[in-house]
Amino acid sequence: MEGKTRPRVRGASRELQQIAREMRREMTPAERVLWEALHGKQLVGLRFRPQHPVGQFALDFYCPAAKLVIEVDGDIHDLRQEEDAVRTKHLEAYGCHVIRFRNEEIMHSLPAVLDAIRKAASARVKAKPPSGSPRIGG
Repeated sequence: MEGKTRPRVRGASRELQQIAREMRREMTPAERVLWEALHGKQLVGLRFRPQHPVGQFALDFYCPAAKLVIEVDGDIHDLRQEEDAVRTKHLEAYGCHVIRFRNEEIMHSLPAVLDAIRKAASARVKAKPPSGSPRIGG
């Protein structure tokens, strides 16, 4: 049960893992556009995972290194604001930072969306020494 408090697939039920797998195959147009810009470490060299199961949730996109959750909100999310707030609170308890974008923002202002994601991810990732440089204390 301990794994259920961590943002990992292990903390998700098999059912949720299957749902996430299906959701990856059936992305919305906005999710597909954003995924094309995020996959393959294209954004600040960080890996993003689409439809990543964490605890009881399937996150639209998740960057493990930054513990950054990106949620893509369609029209239905206008009706789910209270539910989204509870979800965000749970994810923040895992140490994650959640940012949300509406479908329209992704489809019509992708550079601004990517800039916001880049800034949020960069702010959350600790600076690592360049490879080949001496490590302090080691």
